[in-house]
Amino acid sequence: MGDAHRIGIVGLGFISRAYLDTLAPHPDIEVVAVADLDTSRAQEAARQLPGARQSSVEALLDASDLQTVLNLTTPAAHADIALGAIARGKHVYTEKPLADTFAGGRAVVEAAAKAGTLVGCAPDTVLGTGVQTARGALDKGLVGRPLAAQAVMVTPGHERWHPQPDFYYAQGGGPLLDMGPYYLSALVQLLGPVRAVTGAAARLRDTRVIGSGPRAGERIAVGVDTHVSGVLEHDNGALSTLTTSFDGVATTSAPIEVHGETGTLAVPDPNHFDGRVRHFPLGGTDWHELEPSAGYAGGSRGVGLLDLLHGGRPRAGGELALHVLETMTALLRSAAEGRRVTLETTAERPAPVPLTPIETWQTSWRPA
Repeated sequence: MGDAHRIGIVGLGFISRAYLDTLAPHPDIEVVAVADLDTSRAQEAARQLPGARQSSVEALLDASDLQTVLNLTTPAAHADIALGAIARGKHVYTEKPLADTFAGGRAVVEAAAKAGTLVGCAPDTVLGTGVQTARGALDKGLVGRPLAAQAVMVTPGHERWHPQPDFYYAQGGGPLLDMGPYYLSALVQLLGPVRAVTGAAARLRDTRVIGSGPRAGERIAVGVDTHVSGVLEHDNGALSTLTTSFDGVATTSAPIEVHGETGTLAVPDPNHFDGRVRHFPLGGTDWHELEPSAGYAGGSRGVGLLDLLHGGRPRAGGELALHVLETMTALLRSAAEGRRVTLETTAERPAPVPLTPIETWQTSWRPA
């Protein structure tokens, strides 16, 4: 592998396959160690990764032959794993959210700043051609001055398909902290940071029924709000309305719409890298689709880690992830306290992603 950047992976659950599909074959990345509390999963992953060893979590964090920890644990463990990696001088890229509490996320970002290590965090889907093409259209003034946006995520809940869904209904889960990072990261990409929020939330069912796998039919406890709505006040004066719900069956709403003085932009699902971006101009008679003009073409999970290691200000970095985490926890606090909450953090809009062919980021991207 020569000068390949060496990484270790902690957590080998459902999402790890998507990361491995991107990173394992990349010529500039070498996976040298894998760890999971379920040692059989780690052993199986190591067997499928030439040169990788199965490790305990502590041994992986201590290892001197890797530079970055890819943290794919459940949300409750995100901060502890990240802080352990940073304390040992390693960079860290974490699945979303950055932590299960705002205090935990802030501790991670502050520790990395002190140690001089890098922090990245999902989602990197917003770096794909879907959200990036929409951002480019806004930046070029296609809808005039953006005035408002709406973002909607409605599903019946992940217990229908996930065989081990307990963490979705524990602290750090729920529709807001699980799915909200996609929508809020996209809204910051499109409209810039948030300065204040007002939220409302509900939890109308105490249990959920697992729908697949060996535990199908088992009831699990619900410990978080399962429908959260809110209004976000952006620094530029635009207002966004956000709905995230595990209490609906379906919706006809576009995932995100941005309304400007001279048109509306429909933005595709920010949980995907691509998708149709549509524009309806003032005085027009119908929607028309925009050709992809920005973003990592053919993007897949892990491109945010490649971007982090490429040098420059990370587009899926800790500052943005902390701001998104505070926005979400502030919405929940607003709902609980019945008041508007002003945020402590802010974040610069990440640099836009130029249209980047899949061959560039998938095969010939040297880490800095």
